[in-house]
Amino acid sequence: MPELPEVETIVNELRKEILNRRIEGIEIKVPRVAQGNVKGVRGLKIINIRRRAKLIIVELEKDLYLAIHLKLTGQLFFVPKGEKQTKTGEGANKFTSAIFNFSDGSKLVFNDRIKFGYIKVITSKEQLKNIEDKYGPEPINPSFSLEQLKEMFNKKPKLRIKPLLMDQSFIAGIGNIYSDEILFYTGVLPTRKVRDLTEDEIKKLHNGMQKILKEALKYKGSSMDTYKRTTGEKGTYYLHRKVYRRKGEDCIRCHGKITSLKFGGRTSYFCPGCQK
Repeated sequence: MPELPEVETIVNELRKEILNRRIEGIEIKVPRVAQGNVKGVRGLKIINIRRRAKLIIVELEKDLYLAIHLKLTGQLFFVPKGEKQTKTGEGANKFTSAIFNFSDGSKLVFNDRIKFGYIKVITSKEQLKNIEDKYGPEPINPSFSLEQLKEMFNKKPKLRIKPLLMDQSFIAGIGNIYSDEILFYTGVLPTRKVRDLTEDEIKKLHNGMQKILKEALKYKGSSMDTYKRTTGEKGTYYLHRKVYRRKGEDCIRCHGKITSLKFGGRTSYFCPGCQK
């Protein structure tokens, strides 16, 4: 599933490509992808695009919004006017869930191999706020302080750190890839309980969130599965990962072997030599 760096990359690119474009119509290829009156956004201009957690929020005229969630395998590709696909060959295919047609002839294609993603029409600021309030704080926001993280941890002392970092109601945007990378940076095992974390470990964890997520954003995310940028190009942070999906390989620090374990329905990768 695309995580914070991947979704933020897509949002940044969409701002360059579709901001101020007018929606001529949305072709819905898979009925369940559409939630709400999608036809009601026809003719409206896109006036802002931003991210909240793993959601893409498209602000339209007349106080209407589109919330797009890519879920596990969703992709968004911008196809310029007069073209059928991106320069990398991405475009509409058998996996297409929806196509945004803009008044200038360009398109935004929403492909989704397993079709869990959705486009939700939101009809008021209040409704949007109710959705956004379900998510925890944004870890790369400058206002997200160490003291705030400590207060959050104090409310969850019995929980294990790995699944807690992935809980979107606790903190926004972190998933399987970046929780593993952040915990390796911190030197903390994914099975540790919050109450057992030291002051120094919490401080390093807070710093690690900022460092790892911003570094991944610099490399436009991680294209290890189906994630691609709106151009069809890959994000290259996966070339810089330290533990995620590196089971059996040498640790870059201690040269021991990276291992893995499953809990909470997810596989976690870590170094038993460096993480305690």
